[in-house]
Amino acid sequence: MYWCKRYLAGVAGLLLLSIASCKKDSGAGADTMKFFDVKGYFSKEAARLSKLNPEINKTAVYNKQPETQTVHITNWANELSMFSESDINKPAWRASYDMQSSNGFIIYKAKDPTLKTQDIVIKKDGSKIRWIFIYNHVKRTIFNVMLYETKETLSYFPDSLYQIQKRQSTRVLGINTYNIKGKFN
Repeated sequence: MYWCKRYLAGVAGLLLLSIASCKKDSGAGADTMKFFDVKGYFSKEAARLSKLNPEINKTAVYNKQPETQTVHITNWANELSMFSESDINKPAWRASYDMQSSNGFIIYKAKDPTLKTQDIVIKKDGSKIRWIFIYNHVKRTIFNVMLYETKETLSYFPDSLYQIQKRQSTRVLGINTYNIKGKFN
């Protein structure tokens, strides 16, 4: 019985040590952003625009059928979600993008053609963002047969214009094009 109590005490000690080692590192996250924080930027823009509540002249074109309305966007986080979803700051992608920076331009280019976000170009004037351009591309094949392909071009000019252009080609449904343009009044 003595060995059993000693064994259980040892297991309990190891369990306590392993639980203590799972404690979050206080320095974790301090240096996790290698690239421009696309997700954080558009989250702040969504909050800022929600407060401002600007009037938007919004045109949506689906397969060449346009519809234009003047609206107040009620959910900016949703409206800008395609931009936010183009975030490249994932730990697994730290070495997946080349970065160039000069004359107020920051350019990120994917090294791997299978990554969704292929290009991000940011124009800055000092610390102020003038515009952001994002190119996304997804292509899925099985046995060398294309199932679908999506190309997205996202442009954002703060307090001026945002545009989402999407071309989707699927084996079953064919080609569909979407274009959303929001002009700030």
